[in-house]
Amino acid sequence: MLDTKNYPFKKVLVTGGAGFIGSHLVEELVISGVETISIDNYFAGKHENLSHLKTYANFTEETCDVLDFDKLDALFKGVDVVFHNAASKKTICLNNPRLDLEINAKGTFNLLELALKHKVKKFVHASTGSVYGEAQYFPQDEGHPLIPTSYYGVSKLAGEKYVKVFNHLYGLDTTVLRYFHVYGPRQESSDVGGVVSIFTRKMLEGKPITIYGDGTQERSFTYVKDVVKSNLKASMVPATKGETYNCASGIKVTINQLADYLARALHIESPEIVHEDWMPGDIRIFNIDNTKIIKDLKIDFLTDFKEGLKATTEWGKNYFTNQVGNV
Repeated sequence: MLDTKNYPFKKVLVTGGAGFIGSHLVEELVISGVETISIDNYFAGKHENLSHLKTYANFTEETCDVLDFDKLDALFKGVDVVFHNAASKKTICLNNPRLDLEINAKGTFNLLELALKHKVKKFVHASTGSVYGEAQYFPQDEGHPLIPTSYYGVSKLAGEKYVKVFNHLYGLDTTVLRYFHVYGPRQESSDVGGVVSIFTRKMLEGKPITIYGDGTQERSFTYVKDVVKSNLKASMVPATKGETYNCASGIKVTINQLADYLARALHIESPEIVHEDWMPGDIRIFNIDNTKIIKDLKIDFLTDFKEGLKATTEWGKNYFTNQVGNV
């Protein structure tokens, strides 16, 4: 748990606070006694992700879109730190790239303007490994060329660039964390969710899972609690000002291996697999250098993927059985 005695800030705002990653971050802050405002438009976020926090006097839940500048303005009063986790997800961008641009670029710009106006002391921005595009070399470090191959990667890169500009022009204390295939309890399991949660749900429902391409594409999976630690440390360590970090465990797992690991964890023999064409803009290989974040933030990532999957699948079995009731 966060040591609030040494935490230098009193009030924080988390965008996308009812989402998968955001809700874990909000939970850690609230339980640790930090005054926390969660904002979410509930397009992907869920009230149930925060329902266990409603009794805490230091917790405020607001329905607000990052495009609603005026409402955001009213919520920024007294805020010390912004953790910007709201985003249009990669699966949405293919269907509505204009909305993707609005949320990931304009929404970020709105928050930065307000952070400057209200003299916010720290702005931690959640980005993505998709800003790199296809690897020019391995492992990919933070200096790798930024040549995104998807609408999502382009819009998230635009958000990153705005963060950098506000740091450069106005001295706003910002840090960018590039996430890589975060997994864990509460991850969205619909078709706009993450591959771990989607596979878990479909296996529990006895339905076939879909693998795009031949399943040999590698992913760098990072446990959600490690992402929370990275956000909190990024907000506290002075050396992170103006810096960008790969927020990745270093684990490399193929999609075929993931399907096998999940089947074993769920005690399911021979799940049905359907193969479809490669997704447009999909990256085949992720080999990520996390040296910088480990050095600066002293992060100890969970590197036992099967251990992380165990906690995730245990949550999934309980959720789909007791709440959804479709297993």
